[in-house]
Amino acid sequence: MSGPVSPSDKRFLRQFSMVIVILVLVALGLIAVAALVYDRLPQPSDPALQRRTDARLAPVGAVYAGAAGAAALQAAQAAATRAAASQVAYGGTLNGHDIYNHLCHTCHATGVAGAPVVGNKTLWGPRIAQGINVLVQHAIHGYHGPDGNFMPPKGGNPALTDAQIEATVKWMVAQVH
Repeated sequence: MSGPVSPSDKRFLRQFSMVIVILVLVALGLIAVAALVYDRLPQPSDPALQRRTDARLAPVGAVYAGAAGAAALQAAQAAATRAAASQVAYGGTLNGHDIYNHLCHTCHATGVAGAPVVGNKTLWGPRIAQGINVLVQHAIHGYHGPDGNFMPPKGGNPALTDAQIEATVKWMVAQVH
Protein backbone atom coordinates (compact mmCIF):
# COMPACT_ATOMS: atom_id res chain seq x y z
CA MET A 1 0.00 0.00 0.00
CA SER A 2 2.41 2.58 -1.14
CA GLY A 3 1.14 5.82 -2.31
CA PRO A 4 1.86 9.47 -1.97
CA VAL A 5 3.48 10.48 1.34
CA SER A 6 1.12 12.40 3.52
CA PRO A 7 2.05 15.94 4.68
CA SER A 8 2.21 14.79 8.32
CA ASP A 9 4.67 12.01 7.39
CA LYS A 10 6.81 14.52 5.47
CA ARG A 11 6.85 16.82 8.48
CA PHE A 12 7.81 13.92 10.80
CA LEU A 13 10.64 12.80 8.51
CA ARG A 14 11.97 16.36 8.24
CA GLN A 15 11.90 16.84 12.03
CA PHE A 16 13.39 13.42 12.69
CA SER A 17 16.21 14.12 10.21
CA MET A 18 16.90 17.45 11.92
CA VAL A 19 17.11 15.75 15.33
CA ILE A 20 19.58 13.16 13.97
CA VAL A 21 21.73 15.90 12.36
CA ILE A 22 21.75 17.89 15.62
CA LEU A 23 22.73 14.80 17.66
CA VAL A 24 25.57 13.98 15.25
CA LEU A 25 26.83 17.57 15.46
CA VAL A 26 26.70 17.48 19.29
CA ALA A 27 28.62 14.16 19.32
CA LEU A 28 31.28 15.54 16.98
CA GLY A 29 31.54 18.67 19.13
CA LEU A 30 32.03 16.58 22.29
CA ILE A 31 34.72 14.50 20.58
CA ALA A 32 36.54 17.66 19.50
CA VAL A 33 36.39 19.14 23.02
CA ALA A 34 37.64 15.87 24.55
CA ALA A 35 40.55 15.72 22.10
CA LEU A 36 41.44 19.33 22.84
CA VAL A 37 41.36 18.78 26.61
CA TYR A 38 43.42 15.57 26.34
CA ASP A 39 46.07 17.28 24.22
CA ARG A 40 46.47 20.03 26.81
CA LEU A 41 46.86 17.67 29.79
CA PRO A 42 50.46 17.26 30.94
CA GLN A 43 51.84 13.85 30.05
CA PRO A 44 53.50 11.90 32.88
CA SER A 45 57.26 12.07 32.54
CA ASP A 46 58.29 10.39 35.81
CA PRO A 47 59.54 6.82 35.12
CA ALA A 48 59.01 5.91 38.78
CA LEU A 49 55.33 6.75 38.38
CA GLN A 50 55.11 4.39 35.43
CA ARG A 51 56.85 1.61 37.39
CA ARG A 52 54.46 2.09 40.33
CA THR A 53 51.50 1.98 37.97
CA ASP A 54 52.82 -1.16 36.27
CA ALA A 55 53.40 -2.82 39.66
CA ARG A 56 49.92 -1.89 40.82
CA LEU A 57 48.36 -3.33 37.68
CA ALA A 58 50.52 -6.47 37.53
CA PRO A 59 48.72 -9.79 37.97
CA VAL A 60 48.66 -11.12 41.50
CA GLY A 61 49.24 -14.73 40.57
CA ALA A 62 49.71 -17.08 37.69
CA VAL A 63 48.57 -20.51 36.62
CA TYR A 64 51.22 -23.14 36.02
CA ALA A 65 50.18 -26.40 34.35
CA GLY A 66 52.12 -29.34 32.95
CA ALA A 67 55.86 -29.69 32.55
CA ALA A 68 56.26 -26.23 31.06
CA GLY A 69 54.24 -24.80 33.94
CA ALA A 70 56.39 -26.62 36.50
CA ALA A 71 59.53 -25.14 34.94
CA ALA A 72 57.94 -21.68 34.89
CA LEU A 73 56.91 -22.08 38.54
CA GLN A 74 60.44 -23.04 39.56
CA ALA A 75 61.87 -20.10 37.64
CA ALA A 76 59.37 -17.73 39.27
CA GLN A 77 60.18 -19.10 42.72
CA ALA A 78 63.93 -18.81 42.09
CA ALA A 79 63.50 -15.22 40.88
CA ALA A 80 61.43 -14.37 43.96
CA THR A 81 64.02 -15.96 46.23
CA ARG A 82 66.85 -14.04 44.55
CA ALA A 83 64.90 -10.79 44.77
CA ALA A 84 64.13 -11.34 48.44
CA ALA A 85 67.68 -12.43 49.21
CA SER A 86 69.00 -9.22 47.71
CA GLN A 87 67.30 -7.40 50.56
CA VAL A 88 68.72 -7.89 54.05
CA ALA A 89 65.97 -8.39 56.58
CA TYR A 90 65.55 -6.12 59.57
CA GLY A 91 68.49 -3.91 58.68
CA GLY A 92 70.92 -6.82 58.94
CA THR A 93 70.66 -7.02 62.73
CA LEU A 94 72.14 -10.06 64.43
CA ASN A 95 70.05 -9.51 67.55
CA GLY A 96 68.14 -12.79 67.85
CA HIS A 97 65.54 -11.24 70.13
CA ASP A 98 64.68 -8.53 67.58
CA ILE A 99 64.38 -11.04 64.75
CA TYR A 100 62.24 -13.29 66.97
CA ASN A 101 59.93 -10.36 67.74
CA HIS A 102 59.62 -9.46 64.05
CA LEU A 103 58.98 -12.94 62.66
CA CYS A 104 59.44 -16.01 64.81
CA HIS A 105 57.01 -15.16 67.62
CA THR A 106 54.10 -15.81 65.26
CA CYS A 107 54.64 -19.56 65.57
CA HIS A 108 57.01 -19.97 68.52
CA ALA A 109 54.84 -18.06 70.98
CA THR A 110 51.78 -20.23 70.35
CA GLY A 111 53.11 -23.56 69.01
CA VAL A 112 51.63 -23.21 65.52
CA ALA A 113 52.45 -26.18 63.22
CA GLY A 114 54.20 -27.97 66.09
CA ALA A 115 56.69 -25.17 66.71
CA PRO A 116 58.28 -25.45 70.16
CA VAL A 117 57.17 -22.58 72.36
CA VAL A 118 60.06 -20.38 73.47
CA GLY A 119 61.07 -21.21 77.04
CA ASN A 120 59.31 -24.61 77.14
CA LYS A 121 62.01 -27.10 78.25
CA THR A 122 59.85 -30.13 77.49
CA LEU A 123 59.39 -29.16 73.84
CA TRP A 124 62.92 -27.85 73.30
CA GLY A 125 64.80 -30.61 75.15
CA PRO A 126 64.80 -33.26 72.39
CA ARG A 127 65.59 -30.63 69.77
CA ILE A 128 68.51 -29.18 71.73
CA ALA A 129 69.84 -32.72 72.23
CA GLN A 130 70.32 -32.94 68.42
CA GLY A 131 72.77 -30.07 68.63
CA ILE A 132 72.69 -26.40 67.76
CA ASN A 133 74.00 -27.03 64.22
CA VAL A 134 71.03 -29.30 63.42
CA LEU A 135 68.61 -26.69 64.76
CA VAL A 136 70.27 -23.97 62.68
CA GLN A 137 70.18 -26.13 59.53
CA HIS A 138 66.48 -26.93 60.09
CA ALA A 139 65.78 -23.22 60.50
CA ILE A 140 67.75 -22.29 57.37
CA HIS A 141 66.54 -25.04 55.04
CA GLY A 142 63.16 -25.84 56.58
CA TYR A 143 61.96 -28.98 58.29
CA HIS A 144 59.02 -31.39 58.08
CA GLY A 145 58.91 -33.53 61.20
CA PRO A 146 57.53 -37.07 61.42
CA ASP A 147 54.86 -35.89 63.84
CA GLY A 148 53.54 -33.28 61.40
CA ASN A 149 55.44 -30.27 62.69
CA PHE A 150 56.66 -27.84 60.07
CA MET A 151 59.35 -25.17 59.90
CA PRO A 152 59.48 -23.14 56.66
CA PRO A 153 62.93 -22.26 55.33
CA LYS A 154 64.21 -19.15 57.11
CA GLY A 155 60.91 -18.86 58.93
CA GLY A 156 59.25 -17.87 55.66
CA ASN A 157 61.48 -14.82 55.14
CA PRO A 158 64.19 -15.60 52.54
CA ALA A 159 65.72 -12.16 53.12
CA LEU A 160 67.17 -13.38 56.42
CA THR A 161 70.85 -14.28 56.25
CA ASP A 162 72.21 -17.53 57.64
CA ALA A 163 73.97 -15.52 60.34
CA GLN A 164 70.67 -13.90 61.36
CA ILE A 165 69.00 -17.33 61.53
CA GLU A 166 71.84 -18.71 63.64
CA ALA A 167 71.70 -15.75 66.03
CA THR A 168 67.95 -16.16 66.43
CA VAL A 169 68.14 -19.93 67.02
CA LYS A 170 70.85 -19.40 69.62
CA TRP A 171 68.72 -16.73 71.33
CA MET A 172 65.70 -19.05 71.39
CA VAL A 173 67.75 -21.93 72.81
CA ALA A 174 69.19 -19.61 75.45
CA GLN A 175 65.65 -18.89 76.66
CA VAL A 176 65.25 -22.55 77.64
CA HIS A 177 68.26 -22.68 79.97
